[in-house]
Amino acid sequence: MQLSFLGTTREATGSCVLVEAAGIRFLVNCGMVRGGREATAHNHQPFAFDPSQIDFVLLSQAHIDHSGLLPKLTHAGFKGPIYTTEATVELLGVMLLNSADTQECDAKYQTEYPVRQPPLPMRYAWPDAHQSLTQVRGVPYNHEFEPHKAVRCRFRDAGHTLGSAIIEIWVSEYGLATKLVFSGDLGQPGRTVLCQPTPIDKADILVIASTYGNRRHKELAATEDEIIAIIEQTLFKRGGNVIIPAFAVGHTQELIYLLQRLTREGRLLRPEIFVDSPMATDVMRITRKSIERFDDQRQHLTGRLAWDKGWPHLHFTESIEESKTLNQIHSGAIIISASDMCNAGRIQHHLRHNLPRSECSVLMVSPQAQGTLGRSLVDGAKQVRVLGEDIPVRAAIHTIDRLSAHADQASLLAWARSFHKPPTQTFVVHGEPAATQALANALRQGRGWRVTVPKNGKTQEWLNFLTEPQ
Repeated sequence: MQLSFLGTTREATGSCVLVEAAGIRFLVNCGMVRGGREATAHNHQPFAFDPSQIDFVLLSQAHIDHSGLLPKLTHAGFKGPIYTTEATVELLGVMLLNSADTQECDAKYQTEYPVRQPPLPMRYAWPDAHQSLTQVRGVPYNHEFEPHKAVRCRFRDAGHTLGSAIIEIWVSEYGLATKLVFSGDLGQPGRTVLCQPTPIDKADILVIASTYGNRRHKELAATEDEIIAIIEQTLFKRGGNVIIPAFAVGHTQELIYLLQRLTREGRLLRPEIFVDSPMATDVMRITRKSIERFDDQRQHLTGRLAWDKGWPHLHFTESIEESKTLNQIHSGAIIISASDMCNAGRIQHHLRHNLPRSECSVLMVSPQAQGTLGRSLVDGAKQVRVLGEDIPVRAAIHTIDRLSAHADQASLLAWARSFHKPPTQTFVVHGEPAATQALANALRQGRGWRVTVPKNGKTQEWLNFLTEPQ
C-alpha cells in the first residue's frame, strides 16, 4: 500500500491524498490550495497522477480546500464516483457551482480592470462543476459501504461543519485488512449546532489534521465578552462598521446564532446585521433541512436558530446591486460576507470601503493561510492591495480563534485518547509548520506515538512502516 500526500502538507489548505493498494487507486479529498498568486498557480498545475486511472474519491467535507478541484479532476478525465455524506452532497451543489461562478466573475473583472500581472486562466467552468456533481453519491453517517470489492468505508461525524466526516477505510490486500482513518477537520467540542467529533478506537494508519495543533482557544465566555466589546466600541462609540469575513458554510450560521443569543440575553445592543452572501443563505436552507435528521435534543436546541425569520434587524442581500448599497452604510452595521480569507468574493468590496476608516473593525474568525489578504491583515500590514488598488489599513483588526470550527490542540489530543492503542503510523497534516510540528511532538512525547509530518508529494509505503524509522 502506498500513500502519496499531494496537498495540505505543512500548509492548511489543499487536502488531497492518493491511496494505491490492492490494484486500485483512490483519492481522499481533492481540495484547492488557498493563498496568494503562488497558490493560484499551484491549482493550475496538472495533477501528479492520471485522473482517468482514479477509481473513486472519498470526500470528508464540502469546504473548497477539500473539494474545490473536483471539477478540475472531472474535466481531466476522472469518471468514477465521489462518495461523501448526505449533507455534503447538498452543500456541494452550492459550493462547486459558486466556485465556478466566482472564477468566471474574477476572470471578467481582471479583463475589465487589468493589474500588473497577466491573469491566469480559469481552473474550470460551470459545466465542469455540474458534471462533477453528477458523480457524487451520498452515504449516511455510520453506514458501511464498499466502493470496491477490496475496500470498506464508513463516514463518522467530525463535528466540524454540516456533513463533515471522519473517514474509516478498511483495505484488504494479501489476505490482510489494513485500517486507515482520516480525521478530516475535527470540530471544537461544545459548539451550538453540531455534535462532538466521533471517537475512533482503532487504526493502523491515522492521518490527522492539525490546523490549531499549536494553540488553545479561549473559553467561550471570554470570547463572547471580547466580541461584545469590539462591537460596542466600533458601532456605538466610534460610529463605524464591523466587517466579518466568514465561511458561508458553518461560520455564518453560528455567528448569527451567537449574535441573536447575546442580544436576547441583553448583553448586546441590537445591531443591524447584513449577511452579504447568497451562498450562505442557501446553506442556511440546507442546514434547516438537515436539522430534521437530528435527534430530539439537537432539534430542540437548533430550533431556536430562526436565522431569517422574525428578526427584523437581520438582513440578507442577494443581488450585486443590493451588495453595493452596503458600501453606502458608514456606521452601525455588522457585515458578514465571504470569503473567509478575503481573497475573493464580495468581502473585498467591503474591505476596500472600510479598511481606510479608523472607526471601523475587521473581525477574523477563521485561520488565515499564508499569502492571503486575510493573513496580511492579521500580520499587521499597514497597506494592502484590494481589487487592484493599494488600500491603507486604518481599521482595527481582531482575531477570534474560539469561533473557529477547528479543534484546538487540547481537543485534538483528547480525541486521540479515544484510540485503545496507538496507531502503527500517524501522519500529521493540514496545518502550517508550527502547528503540525507542535501536534506531532505532543503525540510523540506525550503518547509515545510513531508520528511523521509528510512533505508535499512524498509517497509512504505501508510495508516499510514497521521496519524503517520515519
